[in-house]
Amino acid sequence: MPEINIREMTTEDASVVVSLNQAVVDVTSPMDLTRFGELYEISTLKRSVEIDDQVVAFILGMESNSSYKNDNYAWFSARIKSFLYIDRVVVSERCRGLGVGRLLYSQMQDHAVRTNASTICAEVTLEPPNHQSLQFHRKAGFEQIGIRVVDDGKQLSMLARPVAAVS
Repeated sequence: MPEINIREMTTEDASVVVSLNQAVVDVTSPMDLTRFGELYEISTLKRSVEIDDQVVAFILGMESNSSYKNDNYAWFSARIKSFLYIDRVVVSERCRGLGVGRLLYSQMQDHAVRTNASTICAEVTLEPPNHQSLQFHRKAGFEQIGIRVVDDGKQLSMLARPVAAVS
């Protein structure tokens, strides 16, 4: 089993984070270096995961009082008072199944407790389907609270989980 190191993301991670995001852009949102900088600045949860000194995963999240201009974030803001929004979590294909996602979500849970968020929110693509992510989120205690159809026809499962839930 390789040694897994979770650490605070830095701006030096930008190019590898953008590359990891690009590998799964069909089920997440595009992110170039400029967008990385914008998200980095407003994220209160930003972690990178290293295996063998190489970044293989990351998570970015914002609290409910953020200035984030995003339709999915706004959808949750209109429905939930105090939350932590997971903008994106990406695990490289070669590292899936090693528990990296669970470790990142443990970081998310800890951050939500520290910031007194009542709910953790995320969305997962239904069409085109992201079966792995849907299954992962169900196991992590998330429930669908709505479906959102975006301009390009992509369908999103809007998910939420109480912070008190076991991670």
